[in-house]
Amino acid sequence: MNDNLTGVNMSRTMARMNRQRLHPRRYITGFDGIRTLAVLGVIIYHLMPASLQGGYLGVPIFFVVSGYLITDILLQEWDQFGTIHLWQFYGRRLRRLYPALVTMLLGTTTYITLFQRSLLTNIRATVMTNLLYVYNWFEIGHGQSYFDRFNGESPFTHLWSLSIEGQYYLFWPLIVVFLMLVFRQRQRIFLIMMAAAVISALTMAILYDPANTNRVYYGTDTRMFAILIGSGLAFAWPSRQLPDTLAPANRLTLDLLGGGSLIGLVLLFFKLSGESAFTYRGGMFLFTVLSGILVATVAHPASHMNRLLTNPVFTYIGQRSYGIYLYQFPVMIFYESRVQNIGDHPLLNSLIEVALIMVFTELSYRFIENPMRHYNYRRAFTDCRDFLRNPRFNRVTGSITGLAVLLFAVTAVGFVQQPSKASSAKQTAFQKRITQNATKAKQQNAAAVKQQKAAAKASAKQAKQVAADKLATKQAMAKLNKKQKSVVKTYQLKPQVVLAMGQTELTAVGDSVLLDVSSDLQTVIPGTVVQGKVGRQVTEVPGIISALKNQGQLAHNVLVNIGTNGTITPSQADQVVQAIGKDHQIFWVTAHVPTRSWQNQVNQQIHRTAKKYPNVHVIDWYSTALKQSKWFVSDNVHPNSTGNRHLTALIANQIAKTNQ
Repeated sequence: MNDNLTGVNMSRTMARMNRQRLHPRRYITGFDGIRTLAVLGVIIYHLMPASLQGGYLGVPIFFVVSGYLITDILLQEWDQFGTIHLWQFYGRRLRRLYPALVTMLLGTTTYITLFQRSLLTNIRATVMTNLLYVYNWFEIGHGQSYFDRFNGESPFTHLWSLSIEGQYYLFWPLIVVFLMLVFRQRQRIFLIMMAAAVISALTMAILYDPANTNRVYYGTDTRMFAILIGSGLAFAWPSRQLPDTLAPANRLTLDLLGGGSLIGLVLLFFKLSGESAFTYRGGMFLFTVLSGILVATVAHPASHMNRLLTNPVFTYIGQRSYGIYLYQFPVMIFYESRVQNIGDHPLLNSLIEVALIMVFTELSYRFIENPMRHYNYRRAFTDCRDFLRNPRFNRVTGSITGLAVLLFAVTAVGFVQQPSKASSAKQTAFQKRITQNATKAKQQNAAAVKQQKAAAKASAKQAKQVAADKLATKQAMAKLNKKQKSVVKTYQLKPQVVLAMGQTELTAVGDSVLLDVSSDLQTVIPGTVVQGKVGRQVTEVPGIISALKNQGQLAHNVLVNIGTNGTITPSQADQVVQAIGKDHQIFWVTAHVPTRSWQNQVNQQIHRTAKKYPNVHVIDWYSTALKQSKWFVSDNVHPNSTGNRHLTALIANQIAKTNQ
């Protein structure tokens, strides 16, 4: 009798244990290879965007993999227990994600508080929204464009994607339960998921605004299609139910689909610009569908794709991809704020940054992520009580405890010292000058249009005569008014050039560097209409040119000052030139941005464009200003008053020489 009771009790105990945990799932090693592909794309894009303009698309790959794996686990639990243990699921996710995230937030905020206090603005809201996984919505209203790589990048910008995943982890188990109870048939649920993904992609296309991509780039609704594709795939393609063997023809089909999708993803990494309208109107969705096909083929045990993407290097990087993604932006931004010659040695500096990222990632993986993932949190209260009663430190625990206390303390100081709205609105002298110049340029543009009309009436022969130096200097000087004589002296220009500039019509399109020099430019060339904006990218220029053409305000001479804020691809340069037209003279200013990796790529592209089109002329500001640090403000990019005079003189001389 007792033996029977003992047997019954043991059976009940075993049943409870089986209910409490899932059977081990099949570990798909090739997914580490997919994660490696994704994180390498993101890292290379951030370090050298000119080399991989679509590298930011690594994020949709992460989304697809996460959607598939999480849903596959939830469905396995549903099959085993007929329910989903929500609290266990949430506990696993928090143990996996939170320790490294909190460490990164504390460490980054500490560095900002101690060494880069200009980034303290909104620090409390930034940290708290990340802890609550709603940072992506905060970025829509408060952040800058993900593709504005120059103007005060935040070391937290990349965390928008983690917020979307956090929201997914919170709600998705409940949705899975609802779907299984209501619809039951998994093929039907798969079709519902695909329909929802299409709706999400359509929402992105409809809400896309080329002037501000923040809403569609950061929005949960507009980016959810990647996670939905991965999640839907798990309903139709569960990893534990896929056969180990297939007929040769079926295996070949899988391999061809997997290989083709992998090749397509790599090609789109190189081709799909984050500032192209096609990206948001189908391009990113196409990329995500290819990601789903790759995930499906790698998940199948009979496919060769899993073995193709499995090797020790991919396994190492893939297992640490979360940490690599977390620490990349803080390392890059803090490093690049200290090193002033990145543009001259982009590859060397990129390798140094990668090494630093890997060091921080490995430390986090060994001492934070792995230990905290396997820690029994039920013992937290007991362990804290025992430690307080009998504190024992060794070298490791003492160092970690001391570092944690320091990070929390300095972060608290940063929270307290966050600038108020009033003080954060205060501008530096340089920022005030940019703002004042932008306002002044708008006011001056109306007068410049009148000046252009007057210049258009001047005979071409007379303009050429003056510009070609056919007038003696004394004769030319005699023709100058008082203001023009002052220009000759201030900008060290020949009188003939100043006279020519008085008869020159010019449209100038550019970024903050143009706004910086705009006052000087309109002084020397009164017929200059300035269209400048802080953070402007090359993709905006064709639209601006078209608008000016439609208004009849595009001058014969067009100055392009673009390249400070990001790369310029050959197709983008072609679009700018073709939008302006063959009947205009184009003067393209090279970029002096030594603190960014794309400087040399931009300037090489400008020179190649000038060789390709006879009406494109290079104004080589980079070579002229090389090693002239006294010509710039502290960022070594924007000219000071001295630099503005030199840049203006360079522009005027080149226009006069070309038009003679």
